[in-house]
Amino acid sequence: QYPYLPRTPRAARSEISNLKFQIPSLTVSRTAAILLAAGSGTRMQGSVSDKVLTRLAGRTVFSYSATAFMQSAIADLYVIVYRDQRQMLELSAHAPTPSVLVHGGRERQDSVMNALAALPADIEHVFIHDCARPLVRPEQLVALHKIVRREQAVVLAHRVTDTIKEHRDDAKLRTLDRSRLWAMETPQVFARDLIARAYARVKTRGLRITDDAQAVEQLGHPIALLENPHPNPKLTSPADLAYLEFLLQRGASTP
Repeated sequence: QYPYLPRTPRAARSEISNLKFQIPSLTVSRTAAILLAAGSGTRMQGSVSDKVLTRLAGRTVFSYSATAFMQSAIADLYVIVYRDQRQMLELSAHAPTPSVLVHGGRERQDSVMNALAALPADIEHVFIHDCARPLVRPEQLVALHKIVRREQAVVLAHRVTDTIKEHRDDAKLRTLDRSRLWAMETPQVFARDLIARAYARVKTRGLRITDDAQAVEQLGHPIALLENPHPNPKLTSPADLAYLEFLLQRGASTP
């Protein structure tokens, strides 16, 4: 089950406890999935040449996300954001269809803006996913798709279990209320008009953001959370390689 915290103050409930995996019926609205693969990977310290194209448990990191999205059947279009021509050619071999390939920008937010600009006018909902997170599950994508059509903004997330302290300028510490803290993951999913307005504001004001939800926060718009009880780590440093391979080998990426 995936507990869901809606944006309105009503009781949290599970969205997919009784959901059977199936291809959704055709609806008027169309959905796009932006698959981000253009990250520079500087924190990998040269341990791999391209973290989304490195092979873990026999497959490229990118292919795990692509397969999960294809199995979920929630997207009518994929926008794959690449770093350079060489990477573009390799990604195209694993790309779901139909796909549009878009060159990434200097920062993550620039890559997202490039992808949003490439969307056809009839797209109503947008998934944004970091392909360095290969453990996303098809049933989670289906659940997120259902929620975004009602709430306009929803993020896959997990509760923080560590004690988090804020270090102030005066060298004093302040303990934050752990019960209110959530770690954001991807996919992050939005109504197309909402995320387009959010990123237009980011660009106009010269803001620096670290995820898409932060852009929507700037508009004061509520964001629902879908709690993820499964590991969904991001490949960020060399130490993550062994952990992710362990999770993938034990079948953590399968429903």
